[in-house]
Amino acid sequence: MSIKSDKWIRRMAQEQEMISPFAQEQVRYGEKGDRLISYGTSSYGYDVRCADEFKIFTNVHSVTVDPKNFDESSFVDVKSDVCIIPPNSFALARTVEYFKIPRSVLTVCLGKSTYARCGIIVNVTPLEPEWEGHVTLEFSNTTPLPAKIYANEGVAQMLFFESDEVCATSYADRGGKYQGQTGVTLPQT
Repeated sequence: MSIKSDKWIRRMAQEQEMISPFAQEQVRYGEKGDRLISYGTSSYGYDVRCADEFKIFTNVHSVTVDPKNFDESSFVDVKSDVCIIPPNSFALARTVEYFKIPRSVLTVCLGKSTYARCGIIVNVTPLEPEWEGHVTLEFSNTTPLPAKIYANEGVAQMLFFESDEVCATSYADRGGKYQGQTGVTLPQT
């Protein structure tokens, strides 16, 4: 299994629509000339953007967090260019990009250093072979202070690993419950 390069990522984005919308380059500037948190193709990965849809965790209802019976009232929906995450809490978001992972590829997501250095951790489970959809992102604010996430800027990097052998059963084959997800997707059983 080897990591895939920028050449492969560009080719797959164009030929297989693996990433849509796709950004060829990585360095970006805002309307005022200020540098944005980078997104797009890097040497051996692709930096994704966060959309402007957020679900911010709240304990206002004092419910138990149960992955088998998740209470949607645990979140407050926010649509904005920024998301303020309360201290020691988290928020869910989604990528701007829609992914279609090839059958021979496993994709791993890591947070960007800009956020990690501020105590903001990005968590995403691997994107399995033949999974497709918008990626649900989880931002944990590990600090005792409010933390800010910027929409439409880079938040995490996807790394693509191609196997030397195609899997017998892909995510699509087994009818994975998050197949084709759009928007911010909550836990499902």
